[in-house]
Amino acid sequence: MAYLVTVSAAFGAGGSVVGPAVAERLGVAFVDRAVPTAVAREIGCSLQDVLEHDDRAPTGLQRLLAGAARLPATTPGSIDMTYVHAAEGSGRLLFDQEFVEHTEQVIREVAQAGGVVLGRAGALVLADRPGALHVRLDGPPERRLSQAAMLRERAPGADSADNAADEEDGQGGAEEPWHPPTMRDLRDNDRARSAYVRRFYRVDPASPSLYHAVLDTTALPLETCVDLIERMARERARDT
Repeated sequence: MAYLVTVSAAFGAGGSVVGPAVAERLGVAFVDRAVPTAVAREIGCSLQDVLEHDDRAPTGLQRLLAGAARLPATTPGSIDMTYVHAAEGSGRLLFDQEFVEHTEQVIREVAQAGGVVLGRAGALVLADRPGALHVRLDGPPERRLSQAAMLRERAPGADSADNAADEEDGQGGAEEPWHPPTMRDLRDNDRARSAYVRRFYRVDPASPSLYHAVLDTTALPLETCVDLIERMARERARDT
């Protein structure tokens, strides 16, 4: 049986911990960094080019925030031909809409075999997918900030993702000095990710209506959240 779970996680909510753990429990792939790599292959440009369009890449965060503020709204289904970047060596332009379409295609292909998709508006891309479970991880900002620092201290190599601007990408490394995240880091990250989803899908990613369950991972142990998501995923798949 192929299990399919999408996880949307606010900064410090532990998405980079919960997502892989759920995937392991269900025996399916955990999909995060594999998405931009596959998109780069589909589009025919470098990974760096794609990451500049990604909602969690530092340059992408800055660009998307600026873009969300200046670009006019478009009607659902319309094609936005906003110029963003020229794919190096490709002799062609890369557009926002093209990046989003290729990312959605990769996510849908992954869904065929089952998996846990972290971020990238997975709940929206797979909203009509039978048997899919859509979960949001969140919590009060102050407690998420404390949890981000705690997770980093507990597993320096594994959870640097919850403490940087590109939370769920797992970038950063032990070679660089680490500093506890600040409330500004948290707010910038939350605002940027919200801007990405609002920009391309015209919805608030924190809206409970998008998910089957919203878990406060600062009030429940992360292991308990993994248990709950695993059980819900199995029941959703069984009832489909």
